[in-house]
Amino acid sequence: MKYITRTILVLSVVSLFTDVASEMLYPVMPVYLQTIGFSVALIGLLEGLAEATAGLSKGYFGKMSDNMGRRVPFVRAGYALSCISKPMLAVYTFPLWVFFARTLDRCGKGLRTGARDAILSDEATPETKGKVFGFHRAMDTLGAVVGPSLALLYLYFYPLQYKTLFFIAFFPGLAAVFASLFLKEKIKEPPPKTSASLFAFMNYWKESPSLYRKVVTGLLVFTLFNSSDVFLLLRAKQSGLSDTLVIGVYIFYNLVYALFSLPVGIVADKIGLKTIFITGLCLFAAVYFGMSLNAGIYIYIFLFFLYGLYAASTEGISKAWISNITDRKDTATAIGLFAGFQSICALFASSLAGIIWYTWGASTTFITTSAITVVVILYFLFAVPQPAINKSSNS
Repeated sequence: MKYITRTILVLSVVSLFTDVASEMLYPVMPVYLQTIGFSVALIGLLEGLAEATAGLSKGYFGKMSDNMGRRVPFVRAGYALSCISKPMLAVYTFPLWVFFARTLDRCGKGLRTGARDAILSDEATPETKGKVFGFHRAMDTLGAVVGPSLALLYLYFYPLQYKTLFFIAFFPGLAAVFASLFLKEKIKEPPPKTSASLFAFMNYWKESPSLYRKVVTGLLVFTLFNSSDVFLLLRAKQSGLSDTLVIGVYIFYNLVYALFSLPVGIVADKIGLKTIFITGLCLFAAVYFGMSLNAGIYIYIFLFFLYGLYAASTEGISKAWISNITDRKDTATAIGLFAGFQSICALFASSLAGIIWYTWGASTTFITTSAITVVVILYFLFAVPQPAINKSSNS
């Protein structure tokens, strides 16, 4: 794998350790918050504030990274913030403190996202973007397999001991910070200084290539109806799966995602990023239609297998696609702007899904999302051309 440079490998290992830490807490976070007195409404407010923070900071820090011509400091600081936020959640249980710690974690994600993806883009050629982003997603998602598995093992021997788990999660996070020290900044000529105001990155929308706006518009419409994976797990639970099986299928989904991200990226470089992305959307529509049916465990296992293939075909692929249709000097801004809007749309998506579920039931929620996805597929097929790679900007 000649295209996997030392920098790509280090970044992927950093993401692996960070995801182990984050996903170790994912299955227990809502339960833990309830045990310290958080209502469902307060948990929703907490997550909403955290995602809004991540959304704004991705665009802002992506723009700042491009302005400074620096990447590595943003990556290191972002992973460090996420690391120290883990034990902070267990030290005190005051609502304001918990809000601060959770927001700090999301701010860390916003701080590193644009700069990290810009590094990945710079390390690749236009013909290897799918492979590079696919490899990174595979390593990142492997952490989403290891993390929940460790949490299940720990809680099997120490049930209800949630606080200790937050302290344990600090150590893989610390390993990620240590690994990030092996990243080296590539010296570049500083770009002309531009506005560093909080919303300066928003100006990029008007300055960006028309193809970027077309692609991102389709991605955001899809995100607006792509609710949290929690709803898939809730549907599985509602259909009679035990708590252990629900977490089990979540781990299985992440395993499929991790295993297929690199092979899918390799195929994408050969037949086109757009083609693979649309294939992923077709899988997504099929999964959500299947979720509208009250199926048995084997059907759900198959649907989560397809869902893992969908994730492998869209997550890294979308960023590779964006990086191929924008100038190299704007990569962090372009990805940060998209990721920021994506976070905000995801917040609205989950709220909308919750309202539809509460009002008309689970089946209507999944059928609606499936139908909208078909519309988005048609949009990408007929309104968005296959990009001609801007080799001069990305080589």
